[in-house]
Amino acid sequence: MADIGNSNRIARAYLDSLRIETRYMDAVTPSTEFELYGMRAAFPIMTAALSHLDHFMFPGAADALAEGAKAAGAILWYGMAEEKEIGRLASFGAPMIEIIKPYADRGIIGRKIRHAEELGLGAVGIDIDHAFGEDGSRDVVNGFEMAPLKTAELEEIVRGCSLPVIVKGVLSLRDAERCLGAGARGLLLSHHNNRIEYALPPLCLLPEISKLAGDRVPLFVDCEIQTGMDAFKALALGATGVCIGRPLMTAIRQNGAGGVRDYLLKAAAELRKAMAFTGCATLKDLDPTVIHHLG
Repeated sequence: MADIGNSNRIARAYLDSLRIETRYMDAVTPSTEFELYGMRAAFPIMTAALSHLDHFMFPGAADALAEGAKAAGAILWYGMAEEKEIGRLASFGAPMIEIIKPYADRGIIGRKIRHAEELGLGAVGIDIDHAFGEDGSRDVVNGFEMAPLKTAELEEIVRGCSLPVIVKGVLSLRDAERCLGAGARGLLLSHHNNRIEYALPPLCLLPEISKLAGDRVPLFVDCEIQTGMDAFKALALGATGVCIGRPLMTAIRQNGAGGVRDYLLKAAAELRKAMAFTGCATLKDLDPTVIHHLG
């Protein structure tokens, strides 16, 4: 019972409670072609914004993620890293999005955004859910103090950035409303790998936030997205794209860049199967009526 509040376990259980109805009549072979902020990809399954892979795993792990994403035709998201590492990962050629932590020294955020602009990345994001640590005080990550982001600060970041700005860590209508009001160009629904226990599963809130956002901005989901079937459920409920994290770390350990490529391609094939079995010719054909929740 000690694990009852684990938000990953809760999200996994919710994902597994969602059932799919089939729609075979007049179905066709589907296409998963995907475009995001002008970036083209083979499918809407992307890498999660993992951080410091070379430190937490082994030297070359981050390169394997970038190389595997490129080989699979996927969009690469990446998190906290030195500018030199971000530049190296971008050089592999996968369309790339950098997620920046909420540094208390806001000048660091500004410098990282300028660097991302110079590299020609597809977008940047702010990781709002990494502001606090385990005791509720400001978090410190690799010696850098974090601080919660104010709505006015987000407005200023958006105004001063030539790239689309995504907010990562949205898990309430309240935050979604404030981020959209500040001009955010995308929202990533996430509890950041159980940063807080008993968090609502992102897919549970996705329909409400999708209704709020309408067609204004793309929505993304991570947390326990592991397969193409998981991706299909999220896309049907209103997500524009999904991010896979920890399974790709396992894939890197097992087979480096090839493991990342193969995992992403397998997930894409599972997504195409789900689309074929539900009469969805393109990603635009997915709709929430195909999903049923068995509570």
